[in-house]
Amino acid sequence: MSTQESNDAPVAAAEPENPETAPSSWGRLARNVFTAQSTPLVTLLAIVLALLVGAILIVISDAAAMRELGYFFSRPSDFFDTAWHDVSHGYSDLFKGSIFNPAFVNGTPSQFFGPITNTLEDATPLIFGGLAVTVAFRGGMFNIGGQGMTIAGAILCTYVAFSWTALPGALQLTVAVLAGIVGGVLLGALVGWLKAKRGAHEVVVTIMLNYIMFFFLSNYLLTTSAFHDPTKAGQSISKPAGPNAVLPHLFGSELSTDFGLVIALVATAITAWFFRRSKLGFEIRAVGLNPAAARTGGISVARVQIWAMVISGGLMGLIGVTQVLGLNNPNNNSLSPNIDAGLGFNAITVALLGRTKPWGVVLAALLYGAFQAGGSVMQANDQISTDIINVIEALIVIFVSAPQLIKEIFRLRSRDAATAGAAA
Repeated sequence: MSTQESNDAPVAAAEPENPETAPSSWGRLARNVFTAQSTPLVTLLAIVLALLVGAILIVISDAAAMRELGYFFSRPSDFFDTAWHDVSHGYSDLFKGSIFNPAFVNGTPSQFFGPITNTLEDATPLIFGGLAVTVAFRGGMFNIGGQGMTIAGAILCTYVAFSWTALPGALQLTVAVLAGIVGGVLLGALVGWLKAKRGAHEVVVTIMLNYIMFFFLSNYLLTTSAFHDPTKAGQSISKPAGPNAVLPHLFGSELSTDFGLVIALVATAITAWFFRRSKLGFEIRAVGLNPAAARTGGISVARVQIWAMVISGGLMGLIGVTQVLGLNNPNNNSLSPNIDAGLGFNAITVALLGRTKPWGVVLAALLYGAFQAGGSVMQANDQISTDIINVIEALIVIFVSAPQLIKEIFRLRSRDAATAGAAA
């Protein structure tokens, strides 16, 4: 080989890739999406897998399908027809009850938009709860005191709603909302102080406060003349909120979504900005990642832990506001012992499903709200127990919490392997 040829060889090897054969930006995007590192894909596959397990539960809970399974090998079509009917009708009614019912495409606004507005209303308190758990979790703490903080916020909110009726117009509603926040803040501050100053574990403290607040409300407060509604003799129900203190309809009186949804979205935007832009948000994240390193960097861990629980408690208190003053209250906007309705614990699963990210929490809350709104329709139309919906929700969280299981089931490749395969 001549000297000229030897010098040309490296130059030829270094020529740019042919743009006609080079992978496009869309191709690179597709490779990045359909890999094991894609969080949205793993979450979507977790939901699909949970729905598949739910379909199996729907079939085995049907007595007719189980009878036909007894003679499966002689007439398998009977079992498959019944199984398909159960699953298709069940999930179809789940969709119709939570998103849209095609039968009402030309119906009234309440029929057309009713399912989606029911989903939004059910998702609203879960957004507050998911954000509350997220703030505590980012600070390295686990807030499972949603029930107690919700009750604390509901108590102060209810008192303002039925007693401060002299306040004009929307001022009473504003004060009632702030009172609900203060109720949750007080309980959150207590938990944070005990954690930071006395070394008490926040899980133990919040569990005990759940019991304390529940029994305080049901066994004492609602029996006093200051709170108990005299027209409800023998029932543990407070006086109803004044008309000015009720959260107004957001999309008109025919649709069941109230102004609490706007407050929830505003709270989400503020929380996202808080973690991304504020100094305290950075300190909370730093303490959650490594308290020792944060302390070495000059951050007061105790102060940050207290503030994290204060913010978390305030957001939990907003659940109490929506439960008392919102449209989902079945007792004429009164306070009752079951005001929490399990939302404090559901908020934990929403936060985990949302990857403890503010806007991820909103999407997870919408999914859970859809399950709640559609589950009741599915039970009424198909006699499918809503317990199956609870199992599906739990399975989604389990699968999301174990992404390696999803990656192995669906044979997802790592991004490096996908890139190497594309290059080859």
